[in-house]
Amino acid sequence: MAPRKPRGLSKDEQDLWRRVADTAAPLHPDRPPGLTADFAQISAHRPKPNVHAALSAQPIRAFEIGANAPLQGAAVMRGPNGTAPPMIHMDRKAYQRLSRGKLDPEARIDLHGMTVAQAHPALTRFVMRSHAEGLRLVLVITGKGAGKGYKSTADHGPTAQQSGVLRHQVPHWLRLAPLGGLVLQLTQAHLRHGGAGAFYVYLRRQR
Repeated sequence: MAPRKPRGLSKDEQDLWRRVADTAAPLHPDRPPGLTADFAQISAHRPKPNVHAALSAQPIRAFEIGANAPLQGAAVMRGPNGTAPPMIHMDRKAYQRLSRGKLDPEARIDLHGMTVAQAHPALTRFVMRSHAEGLRLVLVITGKGAGKGYKSTADHGPTAQQSGVLRHQVPHWLRLAPLGGLVLQLTQAHLRHGGAGAFYVYLRRQR
């Protein structure tokens, strides 16, 4: 919608304004009168800013939902294809060696073929026992969830590996109690230790 043009002041309004102005005391009596403009002329001729034009002239920057959201919790994993670099909570040099596959896990658990009901307590027992024994780096193997070569079970339906549930659930379990307080760093394993089908879990020191 086009901006409305100012109508200006009528002659009666201008006369009224001048009578009111004559009764007012100037704030700066020593200022030359030539610097004081007539109010009626200013009101009638002052251009109004075009807000729509100013907004349309501003470029819209590209953004991604959640790009500036802070990551929560100590356990953060690396995203697909190396995206979303994790927050590093362990020693940086040790983390670089870890991400390059230079550190060997002290223990590992293979969750292949387990259902969610079987995998969750098994993972909990494994991590808590590893921490109690003073281990620092363990490997959790979930598989990539390709769904080939695994058969359904009569009692529990398809294994969790078939649908890739464990690949997504394991990081979630490791962030929650009772395991969240034991995990210092979580990241995808190097190819030599399983790549996208496994996770490095770096545990905190015992207090």
